[in-house]
Amino acid sequence: MSESTGLLESLKRLVSTLLAIIQTRLELLSNEIEEERLRVGQIFLYGCIALFFFGLSIMLLTAFIVMLFWDNHLLVLGILALLYLIGGLVAWFAARRVAQKRFVLFSASLDELSEDRDWLAPRL
Repeated sequence: MSESTGLLESLKRLVSTLLAIIQTRLELLSNEIEEERLRVGQIFLYGCIALFFFGLSIMLLTAFIVMLFWDNHLLVLGILALLYLIGGLVAWFAARRVAQKRFVLFSASLDELSEDRDWLAPRL
């Protein structure tokens, strides 16, 4: 009877350990999701602020250059519009290149789960 009780206790400890491992991994996954959400929010906020100020400076710079070359203002406006178009196209293609790169989300959790699987796998 004590042998079956010992086996039952051993199984209970094994299940308890596995549940603790699963809980730890889920907490790690939750932390990674929260960190990524905060990082994306910060990037978006700072990106919007930067775009606002860059847009404002481009408008003021355009007005300054047009007033500086007032005699040929149509030619200057055309050249500046072409430069802005080229800059926009360069930024568009750079954004597409970044968007096509794959980012492995939850890499730390996946690594830990892989280690757990290796540890739990039967050893030959």
